[in-house]
Amino acid sequence: MAETRRTFTREFKVAAVKLVTEKGRSVAEAARSLGIGAEMLRRWKVTLDAEGHEAFPGHGNLPPAEDELRRLKAEVARLKAERDILKKATALFARESA
Repeated sequence: MAETRRTFTREFKVAAVKLVTEKGRSVAEAARSLGIGAEMLRRWKVTLDAEGHEAFPGHGNLPPAEDELRRLKAEVARLKAERDILKKATALFARESA
């Protein structure tokens, strides 16, 4: 039977990283005491160092930069579709008037 995937809150992740960065515990020791994998804790630490307060948005929420990128890509696709429709309409009208 498949195991269910564990999820952790942002607060838990930040507190776990603080055990390593502020309390001086080793990654392996902190991970063992929390019941998580050491590699997972290392990834959380790297993510928190890189993204700061924007790390771990959770529940499918994207960081602001990725959310903006997704929105802009959707807008570009919409504008290309509108452009293509206008090109076809122009060609149709040009053929009718000739």
